[in-house]
Amino acid sequence: MKTEIIGLLLQIGLTIMLSYPLGYYISKVYKGEKTFLDFLSPIENMFYRICRIDPKEKMNWKIFLITLLTVNFVWFFWGIILLVAQGVLPLNPDGNPSQSISQAFNTSISFMVNCNLQHYSGESGLTYFTQLFVIMLFQFITAATGMSAFAAMLKGMSAKTTHNLGNFWVYLIKSVTRILLPLSLIVGFLIIIGGVPMSFEGKQTLTTLEGQEQTISQGPVAAVVAIKQLGTNGGGFYGANSAHPLENPSYFTNMIEGIAIMLLPMAFIWTLGFYIKKHRFALGIFLVMLLPYLSSVSIAVGQEMRGNPKIEEMGISQHSGSMEGKEIRIGAGATALWAMSTTVTSNGSVNGMHDSLTPLSGMLAILNMQVNCWFGGVGVGFMNYYIFIIIAVFLSGLMVGRTPEFLGKKIEAKEMKIAIIITLLHPFLILCGTAIASYLAVSDPQLASAWLANPSFHGLSEMFYEFTSSSANNGSGFEGLGDNTNFWNISTGIVLIISRYLPIIGQIAIVGLLASKKYIPESAGTLKTDTSTFALMTFVVIIIIAALAFFPALTLGPIAEYLNL
Repeated sequence: MKTEIIGLLLQIGLTIMLSYPLGYYISKVYKGEKTFLDFLSPIENMFYRICRIDPKEKMNWKIFLITLLTVNFVWFFWGIILLVAQGVLPLNPDGNPSQSISQAFNTSISFMVNCNLQHYSGESGLTYFTQLFVIMLFQFITAATGMSAFAAMLKGMSAKTTHNLGNFWVYLIKSVTRILLPLSLIVGFLIIIGGVPMSFEGKQTLTTLEGQEQTISQGPVAAVVAIKQLGTNGGGFYGANSAHPLENPSYFTNMIEGIAIMLLPMAFIWTLGFYIKKHRFALGIFLVMLLPYLSSVSIAVGQEMRGNPKIEEMGISQHSGSMEGKEIRIGAGATALWAMSTTVTSNGSVNGMHDSLTPLSGMLAILNMQVNCWFGGVGVGFMNYYIFIIIAVFLSGLMVGRTPEFLGKKIEAKEMKIAIIITLLHPFLILCGTAIASYLAVSDPQLASAWLANPSFHGLSEMFYEFTSSSANNGSGFEGLGDNTNFWNISTGIVLIISRYLPIIGQIAIVGLLASKKYIPESAGTLKTDTSTFALMTFVVIIIIAALAFFPALTLGPIAEYLNL
């Protein structure tokens, strides 16, 4: 047990240590300063020439958003076309069939919004062609899209008065060439050493020790796994995701992939401090995010390593912890750490089945996604947190009788209206979606039996988790839910679209509106936002909003299940 805890602490410590220099490097990339990867400039310039992009074009917030949404719209239809035609396309040695329209819609939009909610099993539901030219391609594009929006936010926050948020195309390409691709090559190399396959061969048929034949799927796994973790994408090559022994063969690969999940979300907070030159402000945000993350890890690890009380009552030993739905080579503690890491970010990959987590661990996984700003996805994690900063500044100003200002800009009615709409959108989508699904399940027992592997409290949690994961752009699931149906494909697809693009539109709009305002120098009456008091205020605002919105539903699901153990 001590060795397992040491391994968890080592993983967390290494991630924090690596995130700081990486954050400094990313700030230099987005500022356009010299870095050791400047030799890639000719390649980037080639893309600009081919696509007829003017890298010196300045974009205001409206042009920036139109460009972002247009490129996502085009790639969305690209994905649908390839998925419904994959059965006749090349690189399909296993003869996997095409996806249905509803499933292709869900898959394409899910990967387009960086959620990667998989209503299919990767080794049988996709071909090598679509794994590479839809799944892996989107995992680069969508991660870079969120990073580009974050870069635009940095540009607006750092300027005194400007209408220029930078060039979307430059941010997008540099996010891939200077950040995602180099890191993916490093992670891919390490996990290949650890035993993750990288080939284009078809399935192998092997004879097991019991003398039975078993078919083993292989393919370009390492390429997909590296970017799925680094881009907080999470979409697995195999249906079992990183619980699969070829996608995550050992404790070593588990640690590398676990670090990759948290690395960029942590690094982007340091990037903020370096870019706008407010290190104390960034440190306060980092600690506000880190402490709830470590708290959830501590509780979940304790719950999973302790085991299930019901099994204890039967006199059965649980020396290894609660091992249902977990891999022995990874262990209960490392599975709990992964579950918390993948849900405080918008990663969504799993190395064990979240449906088998003990109730409190399952509740924390859901709550992490409902808060949706403890580190979050690459770039968009801070963007979600930014909305709570705006609300906290406004409330703090009201309490102390000062004009609400943030970084020298007055926060007025227009910015507050946008912030409140974005804040309420998340619980609205989750709770309404869960209510509709619950009504349908109760009114039609046959439908409920087809959807839910578990009745009562846990059945509600399965549906609650699915809409939470969709709205948080996470992608993990309580896999007791039968989700490859028209209802779940379409309903979650709609939630995915709204929950991705409306917040980005609102967040960029707020930054653009504030950036264009006249800069007001700090004075004795200026509310300080780089203090521990303000950091605590922001934390309280986040907790109150999450608790008020979701606590009743959590009480009916995982909390009720816990009290019945």
